[in-house]
Amino acid sequence: MTAVYGYPARSSVRAGEAIRLHIASSTPQVYVDFYRWGGSIQHAGSTSWSGAAAPPGQHSADWKWPAYDFPIPSDWPSGVYVAVLRAQPCDGAPVLDAREGRLLFVVTPGISTCRGILYKVPTFTYQAYNTAGGVSLYSSGRVTLRRPGGGVGGPVKGLPDPYDPGSPRQTFAHWDARFIAWMEQNGFEADFCTDLDLHEGRHLDDGYQLLLSAGHDEYWTAETRSRITAFRDAGGNIANFGANTCWWRVRLTDEATSLVCDKFPPGTTQRGVDPDSAYGCPDHWWETDPENTLLGVSYRGGGGHWDGHREPLGFTVTDPGHWIFGGTGLKRGDVFGHDDALVGYECDGAAYTTDARGRPHPTGEDGTPRGFNILGIAQLPYETWNTAAREPTASPRAATLGLYSGGGTVFTAATARVGRRHLHGHTWPVKDSSRTDSALDALGVVQRA
Repeated sequence: MTAVYGYPARSSVRAGEAIRLHIASSTPQVYVDFYRWGGSIQHAGSTSWSGAAAPPGQHSADWKWPAYDFPIPSDWPSGVYVAVLRAQPCDGAPVLDAREGRLLFVVTPGISTCRGILYKVPTFTYQAYNTAGGVSLYSSGRVTLRRPGGGVGGPVKGLPDPYDPGSPRQTFAHWDARFIAWMEQNGFEADFCTDLDLHEGRHLDDGYQLLLSAGHDEYWTAETRSRITAFRDAGGNIANFGANTCWWRVRLTDEATSLVCDKFPPGTTQRGVDPDSAYGCPDHWWETDPENTLLGVSYRGGGGHWDGHREPLGFTVTDPGHWIFGGTGLKRGDVFGHDDALVGYECDGAAYTTDARGRPHPTGEDGTPRGFNILGIAQLPYETWNTAAREPTASPRAATLGLYSGGGTVFTAATARVGRRHLHGHTWPVKDSSRTDSALDALGVVQRA
């Protein structure tokens, strides 16, 4: 164990209130610097406390490390913050993504900001892949939220991303940080929350026009999903710039400090069973309440390619006249994103059939609303992609980019890699006109800063 590790008692805090941090240190003093990680990295404040040692705990129970309270100034803007924990003071900007000496939390607005966009940070998914204590939610049915890690500052399950091995896939740095940086650098102002906030009924009734998620937002509670569905039904818009979204249902226990997920069919053991490809898994959303009914797509209609470079795939345009493609010059049959392997590493799709002109339309047999408009499609090569169990269907596996309206409008980019294309100065789907801009402008119904 290195000198300093830590975790927040809760993954979010309202501006103007205090956050409790739990820190273990082998040194007599702990120095903490707070940074807001958005369009740029901004130093927000610092403090120091007397250090105290504590042993590591188990994956499934609160580690109960020494607690320190830090009052969040009321003028701190909503956003994602990283606390850098050190045994001695240090000048200069540190690297914020690390597997030790870091912890992540979200500052939610203290008062109404009249912003149109609410960004959902997927802390439940970060924790599902967190292996602090030796185990993640992939080898246990329960993990505590009170241990190091969860977006930053702890070990992470998963294979490296060959397109960017600099950060593990299931971290804030890998997906959300890139998308948020692009968003803020292009003048889109948002407030931020966590899935725990939505689970508890916070923020969605505060006047936002758009709920936004990006990258990899895999684990949802029933309460979170119910509240997001109600938001849509009341006219709220949803933009999902990611994939594998709402794949597993989780439950909160231990006064909302632990996640529980029942992934395996009754009577089976975890050894040798891939729950994605198994039937009868109690917490597969699709087997009881298909996520398509809310999002329009599901991972079981697409697939994943986790290990090594994949065959490059882009989206074939099927409806060039739609506003999402306005100003791009794209024509029906054109492909965008191929050179960047835009489709992957995981992608979502709807069951579909094609009409006499070759245009895809949802069948609705998987729960996708019949009004879902497939704007772009990428059929997957079966022999090189991993696929999940699904109901009997003649539909090919494909990533299906599109949207539908039902109260509000729900847009899905259907691939996890969308946000990462902004990292290298690319826009989506073509370099000279960003359709991400179009989606946020139209769905957020807001003026840029």
